[in-house]
Amino acid sequence: MTFTPHGKSLIAGDWMASGTTFTSKPASGPAHDFSVGTVEMVNRACEAAEEAFWTYGYSSREERAKFLEAIADEIEARGADITEIGTQESGLPAGRLEGERGRTTGQLRMFADHIRKGDYLDRRHDVALPDRAPLPRPDLRMIERPIGPVAVFGASNFPLAFSTAGGDTAAALAAGCPVVCKGHDAHPGTAEIVAEAIHAAIKSCGMPAGVFSLVQGGSFDVGQALVKHPLIKAVGFTGSLRGGRALFDLCAQRDEPIPFFGELGSVNPMFVLPEAAKARGAEIGKGWAGSLTMGAGQFCTNPGIAVVEKGAAGDAFVAAAKAALAEVGPQVMLTDGIAAAYRKGQETFAGRNAVEPVLTTKSEGRTALPNLYETDADAYLQDHALGEEVFGPLGLVVRVAGIEEMRTLAKGFEGQLTATLQMDEGDTEAARSLMPILERKAGRVLANGFPTGVEVADAMVHGGPYPASTNFGATSVGTLAIRRFLRPVSYQNLPAALLPEDLA
Repeated sequence: MTFTPHGKSLIAGDWMASGTTFTSKPASGPAHDFSVGTVEMVNRACEAAEEAFWTYGYSSREERAKFLEAIADEIEARGADITEIGTQESGLPAGRLEGERGRTTGQLRMFADHIRKGDYLDRRHDVALPDRAPLPRPDLRMIERPIGPVAVFGASNFPLAFSTAGGDTAAALAAGCPVVCKGHDAHPGTAEIVAEAIHAAIKSCGMPAGVFSLVQGGSFDVGQALVKHPLIKAVGFTGSLRGGRALFDLCAQRDEPIPFFGELGSVNPMFVLPEAAKARGAEIGKGWAGSLTMGAGQFCTNPGIAVVEKGAAGDAFVAAAKAALAEVGPQVMLTDGIAAAYRKGQETFAGRNAVEPVLTTKSEGRTALPNLYETDADAYLQDHALGEEVFGPLGLVVRVAGIEEMRTLAKGFEGQLTATLQMDEGDTEAARSLMPILERKAGRVLANGFPTGVEVADAMVHGGPYPASTNFGATSVGTLAIRRFLRPVSYQNLPAALLPEDLA
């Protein structure tokens, strides 16, 4: 291995250590010691971010675009080392890490192209009407402006795309906001080498040192101090409902409440409509099993619930899903804690009389085996726990008596990241009757596919009503993600010399 972590936090251009350390717990390969971040490091990073904002927040779009591209270049230059330590820490296969690295650098470059165009600024101009009666109208111009330093929490399940230089960081930097990142303990070495890439880009582009800091490890006090720091103006988070809700509440309780953009997970229901079930129920069941177990089911868009009618077509769907799942062997999970939570989640289903086991397995250690259960709509709607996300390859089939019961069930779902329709041409009317419900429940509605691929594109929405995310009007994927870290400012009768460069 050519990259050996030094185990320090990057604070405003300096690699810093504290007096205590924690040891990484890789799925394979050597463990490494990392210095535990401190509240003092958080304070220094936030103060440096605020100082950097007075320069970086007023830099040109071209300067920021070149900076984002430089980060992408530096990440790619470290590609082999990132893949090696990333696979060791996470247990994810090399192909997955390489794909995720490409997604991360592609997103940075996409954001660079997007801000160059300037459309995201939503510039508006109402010309002055001095002769209007009964009152004249002033000259009004509006533009979106960056909000200030942003805190980003790295995700456990995406060491690259949703962590150090991932979507939240890329979006904030594109908007003109410095970032203080709290690294995830699941992959500290990966966070360190990506932070080195950002640090190199900062130096090559002549950016202020405080534009990015990484605080490694640390107790809850460190995360709390970051969220509550008065210089932080927004928070980006991808993780569990419990952890995200705690941080969300902290943001709301501040003397100056700030937006918390939390992506908290989802069960992502899939509705198999009657004609599709009759024509290709077994095929859909097999495909669902493949999506359910992809990456050991450790995706926030994992389709954990399938809704299908009772009867022979639904039986064929269940039988095919069971057969496909039975062929899947043990898969390494991201952390010991996630593996333990998966086993605990399975217990939720195993202990309920209204839930029938279809395929049950025993997972051990840091690995997971698939599990499949079945219930009906009445039982599901009466038991809230059945709708809680189990992070891993566990599926629940909910059988319904017809489209009306499917609609009733859909209304009973909480907010989701995605909702899927499996449909054939004869299902159009049934699908049309479901659409108003699904639009209210999910941030992305898809047909005849599976939601585990989240395309990085202009039209993508990765968010949804609570508890899928804490802000239904935002997305953490795609160019619209940049808007989270901007706010509109109106300028009335200002001379051109005082207007922002993008309005002048």
